[in-house]
Amino acid sequence: MSRTVRLVLVDGTGRTLGALPDFTVPVPWWQDTVEVVAGARAAYGTEVAVLRLLPGQQGEPPGGHVGYLAEAVGPVGVPLLPAEAVEPAAHPLRAPYAQPGGPAASLAWAAGQLDRLGRPATGAAQQRTWNLSAIWRLDGPHGISWLKQVPSFFRHEAAVLRLLADDPDTPTLLAADDEGRMLLDHVAGEDRYGADAAERTAIAAVHHALQLRAVPTVDRLAAAGVPDLRGVALARWLRTMLAPHPAADRQLAAVETRLAEVSRCGLPDTLVHGDLHPGNVRADGRRRTVIDWGDSFVGHPAFDVLRLTEQLPAGPAAAVLADWCARWRSDVPGCRPERAVALLRPVAWLRMAAVYAMFLAGIEPSERVYHAKDVPANLARAAAEPG
Repeated sequence: MSRTVRLVLVDGTGRTLGALPDFTVPVPWWQDTVEVVAGARAAYGTEVAVLRLLPGQQGEPPGGHVGYLAEAVGPVGVPLLPAEAVEPAAHPLRAPYAQPGGPAASLAWAAGQLDRLGRPATGAAQQRTWNLSAIWRLDGPHGISWLKQVPSFFRHEAAVLRLLADDPDTPTLLAADDEGRMLLDHVAGEDRYGADAAERTAIAAVHHALQLRAVPTVDRLAAAGVPDLRGVALARWLRTMLAPHPAADRQLAAVETRLAEVSRCGLPDTLVHGDLHPGNVRADGRRRTVIDWGDSFVGHPAFDVLRLTEQLPAGPAAAVLADWCARWRSDVPGCRPERAVALLRPVAWLRMAAVYAMFLAGIEPSERVYHAKDVPANLARAAAEPG
């Protein structure tokens, strides 16, 4: 599967310049920009920074035909096709990195931070941009670092990484600001998409140790701005986020009762990653590092193992869960992790629906295509769980 790309170019002030002829890139994921930037350079001699999706997309990701607004970085190498002028006024929900001049401002901030740290960058390459983040790889003689900028609902990620600064299983935060920018040290290895049950068991063991270490810090994490979704606070948040979605009403009616029973299972609240699929773990043969903490919150640890086992067949998933439960029973005598997992299964799907509802409420309309189906899909999964 590939993408056919239409790039409408603007200058640093937002003035529309025109469009490059369509071109094809081999990577289908709409948020990935490496091949888009390389394609514009190779085919048309034009350096660009991709800003955001254009409104009125036909179809949905991945693959197909997709249009982006991009900022020309330097001279344009070919005559441009006529393009309808793009509205210069910024949408109130538009991320700073999705506006003309935004990438340059963020790269200048990162360069200043790296100079301060004595590890200057000699090159920058855009990796990704969409409603959840913009990511740039920064190379220099002292190694690789990463510029990550996130929208307001993910800005507690920097607080998490600061409080876990001495933890061996999380990335190193080099710098952060109040605009959602983070400068991260490189994490060696590969993202573990497609990990089998044995590897997921190993991931769960690493994460269990991290969650145990985090138990005494939960009040500090909440005070630092990490969402506090312990007990009744989770129920309130679910109701707020899912209020526009009547399909959630039946499950929400019993959520407080269910969460009260969960609390009696005896597991401690801790730091929850919130999106612990194997793609958010990097491994290099020596260590596993859990990355991308923007979905994190203070709450029940079972949410992470349920996410970790989502795509496994029933038998292997049960084996990973049994190992996880045995570990908690050993470290917290008298707790009932199996019962907590059973009670939280439908709540986990409700939480994912609420997360996507939060995304949809916090991003501009042209980007909602990324998540348009996610709320009803997760509500359907919640409804399918046994009562």
